[in-house]
Amino acid sequence: MEVMQQLELDLVVVSQLDHVQYLAAPRFAWWSAPLAALNSEGQLTLVAPNIAPDAAAADKVLTYEAQWMSTIRNEQRQASADVLLDALKGATGLQRVGVEFSSCPPYLTEGMDVDFVDIEPALFQLRRRKEQDELAMIRRAIAATRRMYELAREIVEPGVNELDVYGQLRAAAVLEVGEMLTGFGNDFQCCSPGGPPRDRKAQAGELYIFDLGPGYRGYFADNCRTIAVDDPSDEQMAAWEQIAAVFPHVERTVKPGQSAKELYAFVFEMLKSAPIGTFTHHLGHGMGLFPHEPPHLNPKWDECFEEGDVFTVEPGLYDERLKAGIRIEHNYLVTGDGVELLTDFPIGLN
Repeated sequence: MEVMQQLELDLVVVSQLDHVQYLAAPRFAWWSAPLAALNSEGQLTLVAPNIAPDAAAADKVLTYEAQWMSTIRNEQRQASADVLLDALKGATGLQRVGVEFSSCPPYLTEGMDVDFVDIEPALFQLRRRKEQDELAMIRRAIAATRRMYELAREIVEPGVNELDVYGQLRAAAVLEVGEMLTGFGNDFQCCSPGGPPRDRKAQAGELYIFDLGPGYRGYFADNCRTIAVDDPSDEQMAAWEQIAAVFPHVERTVKPGQSAKELYAFVFEMLKSAPIGTFTHHLGHGMGLFPHEPPHLNPKWDECFEEGDVFTVEPGLYDERLKAGIRIEHNYLVTGDGVELLTDFPIGLN
């Protein structure tokens, strides 16, 4: 509402599933086309697929037919827009309307004679501060990663197949949260910086990078551990020690107002002095309803940490001699005077 006043908006209409959930609470299926509209008086209208959800933070819930006799309709985006436009008939004083410029359907814009304003930058900024219910879902997703790493340490050994490991880890995550996941990634390859699982067996001496990102009711975890297929070599341990030294620095220095770009630069120099391996990617990113959100710990962005951010730190070193590298990733919450570690489970190679 404050942002709407600042931008002099009479209405905000969102169509992306993440933004509909952010404003109205329900998490709808990926194939559906719900809409949420918030007016300047704070009244929220939700246009839901098929039937009204059991609970929604909406003053009015309307529905559209997303399926006919169980068949998913391809034209449902137009159907939901028609329902909302019909509900807005007779509304007076609509002159400026906020929409998502990257995805707002023309069915809406062609049916409204108003000035449109891009609301996405403001929504992404608002989403940075995680509320307690959001944190609860992120913590639940992180609990799934904890269980997956516990299992991975039990089953990783020479000869284990990447596809078998992937299947067992996914099952463990589902059982941990007690329901179907809303997302599942990211990296499940052995002797590789990352990628989807292959029909390949792990070999003695290799390192297995697990970068796990399950989604629980729309909210993502994203943390990484590297597990040695058998006893790690001296070179692998030296690289691990260099990477592990990054986290105490992060926990000492990150607080609201600190530059994420400067943190990246400092850690890049730390890892540049490693006895083996090179650091080739971002240091981390925010996470929430999308796996990568602000703040970006990346030289391509210049952002500062804010209270309420949930973010990752994922330093890594890669070299063929390491078979093929090591990456470790923690998740943190930015508090008023520092950070809270959300992934307080082992980071060792074995």
